Amino acid sequence: MTLLWLAFAILLLPALWLLVAPLRRAAALRRAQADFEANDRTAEQNVDIYRRRLASLEAARERGELDAARFEEDRLELERSLLDDTATLERGPLKAAASGKVVVPLVMVALVAASVFWYRLEGAEGDLALYRIQQQVAQDAEATLPELIERLEEQAARQPDNPNVWRSLFPLYRDSGRVARADAALTRLLELEGREPWLLAELAQLRYFAAGRELTDGVQALADEALAADPGQPTVLGMLGIEAFEGGDYEAAIDRWRRAIAGMDDPQSAEALREGIRVAQRRLGVASEPAGEGPGIRVRVSLDPALAERVAPDAAVFVVARDTAGERPPLAVARTTVGALPATLTLDDSDAMAPMARLSDVEQARLVVRVSSSGQAEPRPGDLWGRREAVPVGEPAGEPAEVVIDRVVE
Repeated sequence: MTLLWLAFAILLLPALWLLVAPLRRAAALRRAQADFEANDRTAEQNVDIYRRRLASLEAARERGELDAARFEEDRLELERSLLDDTATLERGPLKAAASGKVVVPLVMVALVAASVFWYRLEGAEGDLALYRIQQQVAQDAEATLPELIERLEEQAARQPDNPNVWRSLFPLYRDSGRVARADAALTRLLELEGREPWLLAELAQLRYFAAGRELTDGVQALADEALAADPGQPTVLGMLGIEAFEGGDYEAAIDRWRRAIAGMDDPQSAEALREGIRVAQRRLGVASEPAGEGPGIRVRVSLDPALAERVAPDAAVFVVARDTAGERPPLAVARTTVGALPATLTLDDSDAMAPMARLSDVEQARLVVRVSSSGQAEPRPGDLWGRREAVPVGEPAGEPAEVVIDRVVE
């Protein structure tokens, strides 16, 4: 924090210098103004002009070109004009060059105080404190997880309205088995950030496992609320797949896990669900192919550079294989992010969303790739997309099919 405040002080120096700079030139400017006023002959020139015009009027009257009434009218107009010109030349006495100097330090102090107050109100001092704690613990070879939790809890007491504090504490509580505190951290996050689907999903999953893998009414309500906002929420679908599997409903488990995989960013979690799908298929008596084997499609996805600035690096990218006639559900779905592009992926039956619609059932497929800033599977205006028609399904060891994301959903 010392370096931060030092940086703020350095940034304030130019502003303070601009406040002081006019005072350094005040004495010279006063002398110049005094010399100008002392040598100003504007009033005398206006009087001379008045006299010449008055003499012209008198000469015109003597020649008979003006009668007495017209002469008096023009003379009054000349006098009014002279009064107007000389009135604007009246000047007050010049103030001393040092006049007002006492105000400058007050303004400087007010500027510094306002800057500090604004940063305290709108800045990220609390987040910097969190970052500093995490870095210190990471660099300390003897630091322990309880020590990190303790220091973060101190920050939670100091800044209870900072969601980043609770976002940091929740996974530490969860992974260390402090379920009640993890629940409290998530509940506080929901109060601060609103009922976001991913927060509802995390809370539902936490309470599901805390209840001994029992789908209580409270857990079901949280799951329903999360799915209503995000039908493809992977955490909730994974949890509901576990519930279906343990209840012997293997078909429902497979369906939910496949939908969860379509929305996942973590390859390890996706692979764990794929293994669960293979176990469920074996219990159903369905022959399942080992992961990465069987007919499929290798696809290389890239983003048109002209559209790169329209999306963030963490925006979701959905790679979908469909039958060419468009009569079936998606045959395979994979997900990555814009930051990982260009990327080469392999689509096969392990990426299927439904048992009755698989890549191995067709000879050709249509590839559709879409970038979703919202993370939702349904297309929305402003999403980016690209496609390729009639891609052969076969051994995925060959050259990948190129798909460029070069269009915008209208």
